[in-house]
Amino acid sequence: MSVVSAIVLAAVALCATMAVAWLVATRTGRSGWVDAIWSFAVGIIGAFLALVPSVEGDNDHGRWLVALLALVWSLRLGVHIAGRTIGDSRDDPRYGQLKQEWGASSSSRLFWFLQIQAASAFLLAMSIMAAAHKPAPALGLGDWVGVALWMVAIGGEALADRQLKAFRDDSANKGKVCDVGLWGLSRHPNYFFEWLGWTAYVAIAIGSPSAYPWGFATLAGPILMYWLLVHVSGIPPLEAHMLRSRGVQFRRYQERVNAFWPGVPMAATTREGT
Repeated sequence: MSVVSAIVLAAVALCATMAVAWLVATRTGRSGWVDAIWSFAVGIIGAFLALVPSVEGDNDHGRWLVALLALVWSLRLGVHIAGRTIGDSRDDPRYGQLKQEWGASSSSRLFWFLQIQAASAFLLAMSIMAAAHKPAPALGLGDWVGVALWMVAIGGEALADRQLKAFRDDSANKGKVCDVGLWGLSRHPNYFFEWLGWTAYVAIAIGSPSAYPWGFATLAGPILMYWLLVHVSGIPPLEAHMLRSRGVQFRRYQERVNAFWPGVPMAATTREGT
């Protein structure tokens, strides 16, 4: 299969997959399935593009390494989101708010919204492909720096997810805002580590000892994820929901803890009733 054919097939597959995600979400009423399916799709399509033979000089070890990173990432995240969706009968509050705003046209608008997500998935899969096909005779320093970043990202995100689940599972914390562990350093540590994972492909590709212009395509990963998580579909709608459901508690949390970048908590100044 030629590279062009593989890229076209990947684009079509992602559009079809997100159409299936739309169908599942509308039939079940649980939009959490969208994010689980999206996660699996990015990893599988990214690994497929990583393993497609490209040009002479490809390093088989490098291609398999990148494919493995993509697959393990998607498996961990997808399974986590799927488990959360199965265990909660409520709809994802972010999608729930969108449906409320869209009104009677929510079904059709959700379909096209998920096609936009297919486009973002395609860009991420292409960044995985760019990292996998760097010309190098063997694995080098950049590869191992990338693996180290990926391990920190996967471990950090998994730890943040476990800490949040443990907090929510404790009945004494009902109605409270989670600010323990990593959640005391960032209001969205899972998002931060998710973003960090995409810098791994940049280290792998740009760390190549030879000139590789396509390596800079991997920058699309962290740039796109930062924009989505911080400015579009991540923090803004989730924090709007938390302000509606937690009120003053969450405003105090916002004052004390950074939204995205981990840091030392600050002193809160919000007062009850303000």
